Parts: sequence; C-alpha cells; structure tokens
Amino acid sequence: MPKLTKLLGTAAVVAMMAAGAQAQDSTPAAPAADKAAPAAAKDYRKDVNADTVVATVNGKDITVGQMQIVRDSLPPQYLQLDDATLFKGILDQLVQQTALSEIGEGRKTKRDDVALEVQRRAYLAGSMLEYTANRAASDDAVQKAYAAKYNADNPVTEYHAAHIIVPTEEKAKEIKKKLDDGADFAELAKANSQDGAAENGGDLGWFSLDAMVQPFADAVAKMKDGEVSDPVQTEYGWHIIKREGTRIADAPKIDDVRAELEDDLRQKAVEDRVKETVDAADVKRMDGDIDPAILKNDTLFGQ
Repeated sequence: MPKLTKLLGTAAVVAMMAAGAQAQDSTPAAPAADKAAPAAAKDYRKDVNADTVVATVNGKDITVGQMQIVRDSLPPQYLQLDDATLFKGILDQLVQQTALSEIGEGRKTKRDDVALEVQRRAYLAGSMLEYTANRAASDDAVQKAYAAKYNADNPVTEYHAAHIIVPTEEKAKEIKKKLDDGADFAELAKANSQDGAAENGGDLGWFSLDAMVQPFADAVAKMKDGEVSDPVQTEYGWHIIKREGTRIADAPKIDDVRAELEDDLRQKAVEDRVKETVDAADVKRMDGDIDPAILKNDTLFGQ
C-alpha cells in the first residue's frame, strides 16, 4: 500500500485526536451552576444497522458498517478517544477516501488492479483462517486438549539439563574432551557457550521434551542423570548436554494453561486448514522456466 494511502487512512482520526485534546486544554472551566446542570439526553435513532447511510459523496454511500470496519482497524491509542470524536474522525476519513478514490478510479493502472486483487485474496484468506482458528479454540476443545496433555494415566516427565552450544562440531568435540578429562561443565559453559544460559553455567532449568527442538530432546530422553552427551547438532548449533535430573510434573490448573492450549489449538487448526485446502485445490505451477529475479524488475507493468 502506498505511503500516502496509509497517511490518508489515519489523517482525519489523528486530526480529531489533536482537536479533542486541544479542546480539553483550552475550554474554560464552566461555572459551578453550569456544572451542576445535567446534560440533555440526545434522542438517537433506534433503527441503525450496518447498511445505514451516514453520508454520500457524489452519490456514493458511506455506511455505519464501513465506519465500524475502519474503527476495528485502528491502533489501540485511537480507541481511547470519546465516541463522538472518533465517529467524526472516521466519517471525515471515509469522506476523504471516497472523494479521492473516485478520481483514482479514473487513472487506475494495471498495477493498481493487480494490487487490489492481491489485497482482496489476502483479506478473504485471513478471514477464513481467523474463522477456523476461533472455532478450534472452543471450551470443549480446550477441555479435551487439557485432558490429553495432562492425563493422570500418562504423566509428563520433566527434565533438568544444562548445555554448551558452539557453532562447529570441531569446537564441540574439543569441549567434550576437556569434560572427559575432568573440566568443570559450568565453567566451560560460561567461557564457551553462545546463548543466554551461558552466564548460568549452561543451566536450562526444568522443561518437558516438547519444549525442546529435535534431536536435542531425543538426546536428553536417552541419557541418564549425571551423564554428558557427545556433540548433538540442531538448527542452532552443536550442543554438549548434561542431564541433571528428572521428575514427574504436577498437572497445572486448566485456567493456568488455557491460553497456551487455545494457541496450540488455533495454530494446529490453521495449519491443517491450509494443508487440506491446498491439497484439495487444483494447483498447476508454470514457474519452472521463470527467472526468480523477474520480481525485481520495476518495469514489469510497462510503466
């Protein structure tokens, strides 16, 4: 989206915010008698819905529904404005956009048409995924996920471990030899490890295996307490792991992990929806002989 379009998108609301603040600062204090007088209640319409027209610009309608869409897209700081100020700011914004868009329609280019179509598809795809995610995180689904994850018949084992992470296998083997020769694990971690745990001697605290990447988790599970591993490679580097101990974790209360369970359910539902939808779609790719660098060509649209 062009920068000027973004600017127009919030200019009216910003102006309303500034005007509102200025009015509050500059309005003289009302006499005591005026303060005591109750404000007369305004008789608002009772039949307003999303299709209710609040203004027209050259015959083109601006509706309450359009205004609500704009409001829902505003940053949180704008929502602190009082209702009347925000309403006026949003309406001014839509009047500006509608008037300018009418001119823009007349000079629309192929690039504009493509951009609008990309935005349309992105919005509809995002809306579908949001719908999918919200349905997946129902209370019933959360209850089932909690029961499955914290089943009393299948208790979760937690592990306490420390590690030293370095960028190369050669360095990892060098450190492992020093440990085999009696060097102190914590001191070597402080001197060599390349992550935030180094200052604590590589101590990672207590964790469940699903919180760690593979094959780090597999290595920890196979070790004995007090054992130091050979070098283990993950996407982050080469690890020397020391398993300190194990314990059976107490199941947390469902309310303490509800947000985590909801996030997991949403994430899985979205991933499943994307995969299922793409797998079911009739997708034909014709990109085998196209130079990927073409996307950097600024003259692609002939402009």
